[in-house]
Amino acid sequence: MTYLVGAEAPSESAGSRFRKLLDAPGILQLPGAHNGQAALQAKDAGFQALYLSGAAMTASMGLPDLGIITIDQVEFFIRQIVRSSALPLLVDGDTGYGETLNVMNMVRAFEESGAGALHLEDQLLPKKCGHLNDKKLASADEMAMKVSAARRARRDLVIVARTDAAASEGIDGAVARAKKYIEAGADAIFPEALTNAEMFREFARRMPGVKLLANMTEFGRTPFYTAKEFEEMGYSMIIWPVSSLRAANKAQADLYATIARDGSTEAMLPRMQTREELYRTLRYHEYEALDRSIVETVLPTIAA
Repeated sequence: MTYLVGAEAPSESAGSRFRKLLDAPGILQLPGAHNGQAALQAKDAGFQALYLSGAAMTASMGLPDLGIITIDQVEFFIRQIVRSSALPLLVDGDTGYGETLNVMNMVRAFEESGAGALHLEDQLLPKKCGHLNDKKLASADEMAMKVSAARRARRDLVIVARTDAAASEGIDGAVARAKKYIEAGADAIFPEALTNAEMFREFARRMPGVKLLANMTEFGRTPFYTAKEFEEMGYSMIIWPVSSLRAANKAQADLYATIARDGSTEAMLPRMQTREELYRTLRYHEYEALDRSIVETVLPTIAA
């Protein structure tokens, strides 16, 4: 079904639906979706919720992940993903786009755009990817104030507090911050850039009863673990934040290199989504069926 048909639009809020998935048995798997097409493909693969990464958003715009993107730009991404997939979405809220009132504005804007959850981090601007060096942190009290503001502004939105403190303050510092953020009203904690299984287990052991998010990003500080392994370590959610964008970008680079070399795309056809596959993903014929003035499309055949 398409988002234009009422039956596709859930009657329950995105925040409530996200919370139910989070409370269900097992680990909630949240693949990154950097646009509406990726969201539809993830939905067709069977995923029940999605993640929108700040790094993926900025990279898709040709920008680095340094806190450059604006709330209005993020809303554009949220709306297209939620409209296309109708799935509850966890959104990267970076540092909240400012201080207390800015955080509250972000929460309202994201929730009104259709987000089901967001995470807020304790870095200072200019923020960096959590797996890079020399990150500058806000004080725990400053971050707790932002978390409290987010909690006050939200309606049903799930608030995840991310701490980047493990790299500079160790597990002790990260746990102390996480406990303060929970006291301030966070629904879950995201300990960023832990570097081995023992760190993940220790963090979970010291945060009993708290919902925890694990970040399984490629080319970072965290070794590869499966969703099942993270669940066994005590984690409730897992994200693969930039994977869809990385795969798409690599394919695009290969495509452009092929065109530059051959003057043709023919060699890339086996690696391309066909027109039929694209239309099926987009629910093309379902849109046609909604408007009787559109003649049903007949796909062209490829000459032998």
